Amino acid sequence: MKNVFQTIALGFVALLLFVPAANAEYPERPVTLVVGFGVGGSADRMTRSTSSFLSDKLDQAVKVVNKKGAGTMLGANYVLRQKDDGYTVFASTFAPYMSNSIIHGGAKYKIEDFAFINAQWFDFDLIATNKDKPYSSLAELLTEIKNNPGKISASVVQGSAGHLMVKLLLKNNNIPAESLNLVTYNSGGKARSAVAGGQVDFIAISAEGCESIREFLKPLAVVLDEPSDNWDAPVVNEALKPLGTTVPVLPGSIRGYAVKAEVKEKYPERFAKLTAAFKEVVDDPDVKKFLKGNQIGSDWTGPEKTQELMRQNFEAFSKYKDLMVQ
Repeated sequence: MKNVFQTIALGFVALLLFVPAANAEYPERPVTLVVGFGVGGSADRMTRSTSSFLSDKLDQAVKVVNKKGAGTMLGANYVLRQKDDGYTVFASTFAPYMSNSIIHGGAKYKIEDFAFINAQWFDFDLIATNKDKPYSSLAELLTEIKNNPGKISASVVQGSAGHLMVKLLLKNNNIPAESLNLVTYNSGGKARSAVAGGQVDFIAISAEGCESIREFLKPLAVVLDEPSDNWDAPVVNEALKPLGTTVPVLPGSIRGYAVKAEVKEKYPERFAKLTAAFKEVVDDPDVKKFLKGNQIGSDWTGPEKTQELMRQNFEAFSKYKDLMVQ
């Protein structure tokens, strides 16, 4: 009988110890932000610049780790292998890299395997030539590619929206893909250096990153529906009017944060707290000023709209997937 009472007593003590732990207020330990790229890139700068503010809102330490490789696939798979407890957040340039990793990279995950918290930083694409090149318009440049195959070269980031845009410009203007010498890079810095140094004639790439090489560029078009305040160039379909053609206006880069879908399903209150913390960060006027001063976006898009934007991005890249393997 004594042993029975001892067992009951030990069980009761264990229960008392367990209940506070189970009900402990989230987060009770550091949250990790996993960046799908190396140190110093746009997604990494966004994450590190935001992390200290997020730490203040969560009243908990926030760590940043980098898991680069395979077009963000290594980072995505790392996040998906972690526990479904809300302590691991994926920070990345989701569009177009997540879509491309699924369509072309053989990724086993789906867009729906992630619950997106927020798309914080959007960037449209810029089509520009080196300033010393003779082309004054996009129509003139495309005509030259068509009439003089092999003469013109371009740089793009492999698998990016700019890469797909160049393919669409060729296709919709009946220009064989082999008429353009298209050089693909794995980093935006190298692609931009190629056009700034005159090794290639033009580039199609995220506009914001081109601020550092603006003096070397002649902008020909922005991939937007409305003109840009920062670049003196027509929107892409206005620039194509002399040729009588159009292209779909693809979203450029979408950078933000997500967790495993299971986190939102199993711990909706934790997902809600994370979401509220991220919103408080980007809504804070002082944070906005700081991020703007460092040329980092601070938009609040929210979970539902971000999830829909990623679905639309995946559908667009799926529709034109054959162009990216030509």
